[in-house]
Amino acid sequence: LARYLSDGNIEFLGRMDDQVKIRGFRIELGEIESVIKTHNDVTGAVVIAQEDEPENKRIIAYVVLTEDISNSLAIESKLFTFAGDSFSIFKGEQLPSITENIKNHLAQSLPDYMIPSFFVYINKVPLTLSGKIDRKVLPTPDLTFRQVGEEYVAPLTPLDQELCNIWSEVLKIDKIGIHDNFFKLGGHSLLAMQVISRIRHVY
Repeated sequence: LARYLSDGNIEFLGRMDDQVKIRGFRIELGEIESVIKTHNDVTGAVVIAQEDEPENKRIIAYVVLTEDISNSLAIESKLFTFAGDSFSIFKGEQLPSITENIKNHLAQSLPDYMIPSFFVYINKVPLTLSGKIDRKVLPTPDLTFRQVGEEYVAPLTPLDQELCNIWSEVLKIDKIGIHDNFFKLGGHSLLAMQVISRIRHVY
């Protein structure tokens, strides 16, 4: 998408499609949405790429679950679109296992760099007055929150503590346990190189 300026130059405003570049890979967000929607527990999905710091984009999936599952969840918060419509954010103890299940489903047909790092569960996709997806009102997930992982087990030794501190700094997650999975917490190969570099520096 571009526009002519009064001086005859052309100003580039951005892409008109949903293609983004993450860690050197060009990704069609709509492709991820399509695969998520093929999961039996899902009725709708919206996928966005969020840049939490320069050159570090994370893929975030907003998922609408089937009615029977949604009815078993608690409402964490209610938000409103610019059109005045409301939608809810869900919470529940079963969401980590649902997230793991959806990730495993995606891994069967998508490369790892296309699998969302964070999942937010909503009761419906927010729409604008014209019926388009209202991406601007989708809530930013707490990137410091552990969304998937085994039960938290605190560091036990000085070595545990130092390694957890390194993971915490790189992943920007406050609470790291000794049984956590680096990649399930949003880690990827480039961040893994940062972890290795810091470990070498310390030890």
